[in-house]
Amino acid sequence: MANEINFTKQELSKIKTPQKNKRIYKRDIKEKGLILCKTHTGSISFYLRKMVDGKDGRILIGHYPELSIENARKKALALKGSIAQGKNPQKDKNKLRQEITFGELWQKYMDFHSKLHKKSWQEDEDYYKRHLQGFKTTKISNISQSDIQNLQSKVSAKNGIFVANKLLAIISVVFNKAIEWGWQGVNPARNIKKFREKSRDRFLKEDELPRFFEALQEEENDLFKDYFYISIFTGIRKSNILATKWADIDFDQKNLYVPDSKNGEPQNFPLSDIVIDILRKRKIANKKLDLKDFQSQWVFPSFNSASGHLEEPKKAWNRIKKRAKIEDLRIHDLRRTLGSYQAINGSSLEIIGKSLNQKSIKATKIYARLSNDPVRNSVDKAVDKMLEVSKGL
Repeated sequence: MANEINFTKQELSKIKTPQKNKRIYKRDIKEKGLILCKTHTGSISFYLRKMVDGKDGRILIGHYPELSIENARKKALALKGSIAQGKNPQKDKNKLRQEITFGELWQKYMDFHSKLHKKSWQEDEDYYKRHLQGFKTTKISNISQSDIQNLQSKVSAKNGIFVANKLLAIISVVFNKAIEWGWQGVNPARNIKKFREKSRDRFLKEDELPRFFEALQEEENDLFKDYFYISIFTGIRKSNILATKWADIDFDQKNLYVPDSKNGEPQNFPLSDIVIDILRKRKIANKKLDLKDFQSQWVFPSFNSASGHLEEPKKAWNRIKKRAKIEDLRIHDLRRTLGSYQAINGSSLEIIGKSLNQKSIKATKIYARLSNDPVRNSVDKAVDKMLEVSKGL
């Protein structure tokens, strides 16, 4: 029979360490059912002894001093409350041991959803590696709303609200998939509000264009230089340009075919003469490279990526921005720059929308009726305007 004592730091320090393979038990006089066990190694554990489902049960609460005496009493009281409601904490613990971790759930999400249904699955993987490693070994039932809110705030402070909101959306989808696959829990991200976002309207202004083109011209890596020229002169999305194959380019018709655009439909992008010239020179330059067969099909080949083409031009982008002394500019802003100079030249929103492959419900029918001739004319004028501004004419 365990002796009753008042659980205090002083009283616990008085408990002698038993011989090997022996244990000493003590009961708390303040919280009924709370007991401690001290082993020959000197470790002390708290338990709740209580009848559960008609059986004498002993439920582990935690280890001292990691778990304080006061918190052990609070946990014991909470457990007794659960038992009074007909719950079996021991079964719940066993169930949790069998439950998957967030890392295991994430892998299932990637294999059975993201890689199968999302073009941006690599972006999901990047968010996981950068921001979700802290949840990797945590059982999914142990991830609370406050855990996610704290992560959201940290990411917002470090990476900005757009990244934080994107991360929140990904987490919510992952937990919704867990529920869809049979998990009985509640999505801890479901009631968390996104941060209010301000629409981004950044583009290269007239005083920045000359510096940008000068810095771009000084870029030593011609592959990246050509990529950024084509990006600003076409407005095509980064992923589509980097994954362009030579077979996608019609030099005679001056078109670039994107078979898998963001809006889910194939798109023909008209190319200006300056872009066609860049591509012809790029093709000659690529032939001088020691490329393997699977690399030679790409306009922007890479020796280092598994895909065979360039994946991320951020380092080159940062070099160019630094030389141009331009801050707060993203690669995607080059796409917005083309659209802005189209607007400056008086192009209609419908023409701009089609040239950038932007699709809205209201404009869909109008886009369908447009040929590439006025679109090409609009793009040509915008490119000429940017070059004119950059030369200070």
